[in-house]
Amino acid sequence: MTRSDPRALAHQATLLEQAGRLAEAEALYTQILGHWPELTDTWYNLALLQRRMGKFAEALASYQQALDRGVSLPEEVHLNRGVIYSDCLRQDDAAERELDAALRINSRYVPALFNLANLREDYGRRTDAIALYERILALDPHHYEALSRYASLTLAKHRDEPIVNRLRLAIGDPATNVLDKASLGFALGKVLDACGSYDEAFDACSAANRDSRAAAPANAPRYDRAAHERLIDAIIAQFPAAPRAPATPLQPQPIFICGMFRSGSTLAEQVLAAHSQIRSGGELPFIPSLASQVLTPFPNRMSSVTEPQLRSLAQQYLDSLAKLFPGASHVTDKRPDNFLYIGLIKRLFPNARIIHTQRQPLDNCLSIYFLHLDHRMSYALDLADIGHYYAQYRRLMAHWQSLHGPDILNFDYDAFVADPAGSTRELLAFCELPWEDAVLSFHQARTAVKTASVWQVRRPVYRESSGRWRRYERQLESLRRDLEQAGVDTGDTT
Repeated sequence: MTRSDPRALAHQATLLEQAGRLAEAEALYTQILGHWPELTDTWYNLALLQRRMGKFAEALASYQQALDRGVSLPEEVHLNRGVIYSDCLRQDDAAERELDAALRINSRYVPALFNLANLREDYGRRTDAIALYERILALDPHHYEALSRYASLTLAKHRDEPIVNRLRLAIGDPATNVLDKASLGFALGKVLDACGSYDEAFDACSAANRDSRAAAPANAPRYDRAAHERLIDAIIAQFPAAPRAPATPLQPQPIFICGMFRSGSTLAEQVLAAHSQIRSGGELPFIPSLASQVLTPFPNRMSSVTEPQLRSLAQQYLDSLAKLFPGASHVTDKRPDNFLYIGLIKRLFPNARIIHTQRQPLDNCLSIYFLHLDHRMSYALDLADIGHYYAQYRRLMAHWQSLHGPDILNFDYDAFVADPAGSTRELLAFCELPWEDAVLSFHQARTAVKTASVWQVRRPVYRESSGRWRRYERQLESLRRDLEQAGVDTGDTT
């Protein structure tokens, strides 16, 4: 490399990154730093790129180089390191140390306070999380994401409590952007539901879903019912039969948990994670990433993939698990939308055991409607679209059951609520694991719960969600009709 302007070279690296030529961008950043190691911003940009590439150890090292060389705003670097430890490496103790370091540098650094509050929530430390959200709101009263999380943690009992009015005022403020209105609206719906003001709660969540649609980027995909039906057709066509392959022992042994969002997957995982032989993997990205990045276009690519390629991908998956959870014998992979990829999972791991979580259909759909989900889950923003997606999910699951029935356990949320011990024994027997009394105390586990279900699994048994649809029977009547016309039984089983 000639000793030219490093800023021009860094700009070239940025252009390469924007073009998706990530390896070339990384190589150019590395060359620049070989000549000008004092460029802290370049170390920072290299770390960002390496995180995007999934090179987490390398990203941490590059961030450390930036810190060692006196990067400006070091608290931001510690924050980013904390996110890698928490979200990518599942090392929450290390994440907390990074956030503490950021706050020692700048005690008023709101992003670190917010992430620390999130960690407190993940571990069920409600009082600590509330205190941190209050601290954020004292620094920035218009931090509406913090206000939404704070409101969701309060134990409001009446619709005239101050938090309800505070949420309404924030939503009604003309200066509040539409994305914040959505977040606040879902929080308001949750609080009003807890207060028993069900009509107002439903109206609040309906408005929040409209705001979510309005806040989505212009290029964000809208839910296309016909396109989704074609996808399900294609998946069924590409996986017409169960694979015939010898069962081989796996290390670690993955336990796949999937189903509709809000169907009890977090509950199933936390029960299993209380067992001494199981590590909680949480929502791992590996299987969807294989489908979207390696086996693309999925599912059509499956017609040309070879067995050696599948064996290589399976080993990469196991190596990733072993790296994240060293020494583990069993690891849960709780990714609800993996129900789309059960055929792929069985091609990768013919002896894989799959736990399919399910619950009363109207309860399931209502719970999705009341939750602020990413705009990429576009079906979740409209009740009729949720019903359509649910019916297609049931169609696909019927296909998987016909192929792999003995290897799929239907874990029913409502049955668990009625008989936790019986359902848990069935769960452990399916996983071929011995009984341990600790699994009945799953709510006392110290493992993090990084989903919207965090406070449900912190209770011994969360009964309130079974039969919740009855409170909204009038609003759900059209959904019930749509589901029944699609062949989904919505009988009064709860």
